[in-house]
Amino acid sequence: MDVARLAAVDAAQAARLLSELREARLAGRRGRIAPRPVIEQSWGRTLRSGVDPDHDFGAGPLSPDEVRRRRERSPLRDVLPVLREGLLSVADAAQHIMVVADADGRVLWREGSSPVLRKADGLGFAPGADWREDVVGTNGVGTPAVVRRPVQVFAAEHFARSLTSWTCSGAPITDPRDGTLLGVVDVSGPLETMHPATLALVDSVAKLAEARLRELHLDALERLRAVAAPMLARLGGRAVAVDADGWTAAVVGMPYPRRLALPASLSPGRHRLPALGLCSVEPLAGGWLLRAVDEPAPAEGGRLVLDLARPRRPSVTVGGDACSWSRELSPRHAELLYLLAVRRAGRSAAGLAEDVFGDASRTVTVRAEMSRIRRYLGPLLEHRPYRFREDAEVEVRLPADPLDLLPCSNAPAVAADRGPGPRP
Repeated sequence: MDVARLAAVDAAQAARLLSELREARLAGRRGRIAPRPVIEQSWGRTLRSGVDPDHDFGAGPLSPDEVRRRRERSPLRDVLPVLREGLLSVADAAQHIMVVADADGRVLWREGSSPVLRKADGLGFAPGADWREDVVGTNGVGTPAVVRRPVQVFAAEHFARSLTSWTCSGAPITDPRDGTLLGVVDVSGPLETMHPATLALVDSVAKLAEARLRELHLDALERLRAVAAPMLARLGGRAVAVDADGWTAAVVGMPYPRRLALPASLSPGRHRLPALGLCSVEPLAGGWLLRAVDEPAPAEGGRLVLDLARPRRPSVTVGGDACSWSRELSPRHAELLYLLAVRRAGRSAAGLAEDVFGDASRTVTVRAEMSRIRRYLGPLLEHRPYRFREDAEVEVRLPADPLDLLPCSNAPAVAADRGPGPRP
């Protein structure tokens, strides 16, 4: 939070502004004696953000190139025809404009009545502008994005005084696959031209847009399935076809997962994925073909090298020179394997929870992580208690400076092994 901005709005000013809101609501809507909760709560958030209602607001607008880039990447570009068909003719006839913003509150598209567009320019309501609630205050773009439901902001309900002659009706558009906020569609215009039914219309069109996104998603998966099905029919073992975001189109040799977690940037070749372990990644039209690759299981009495010499890149190598494999470890897995390597007699789940968290009751977390470790170490690890096999050769490579031992770890047992002195 910007402390300087927050300090500019003291408690007395906050009370005065909220009082003005109540008075404005009383004057502007007959029969109401108090502001709607959604508006009053929004004003409270805005005050805490340090927005000044009497001065210019907002970060600088995005450059035209950045606006163009965001438009190309936004899923909302695929539903612009739905939004235009449902709202644009009504907005233009009623001297309103339709505005579409992304999840960051940045205006990407803006269409409608030419005179109203010029008025919007004077308010900074232009492509690339930042209309988040904590930047502009209560408004028809930023507030629906926060509360995740349709909101009409009527005249003096706007936090910024420069917007009190304006009325906005906005509704969020979410990804029908996982509920992620994609952006907000808003219809705005001068106070005297707004109709109370506008909000219901905007909400209905936003839901139509979400339905269209769902159709597009299912159509894309069906096309991917048609491409992948002949290939999967010829494969043995576990394999799955997924789209670029990991949503499953077809599967063979394994239970049907709804979605797989993929790295931010996936490329052809061999990769280790949480759901499949080591797998072969091949590009498909519209997605990826993932084929599980069996790793050589460590033989009885096998060798394991836990390499902690590189402080922030711990790894484990299993096997011998002729047949071995390695993987980098997460900080949590490196902690657990280190604790078992230096305590060869083994540790119970409660003991490991005490070592890692200082809290013996956190056994559920420990068991979940140990289950994940056993997926790739297999016979080398035993449980009840958790321990390495007695005939396994375990080597731990430590950093030259004890203070560099697992520097990302806050585990009490690891901190004790680092010895006295400050953390690096």
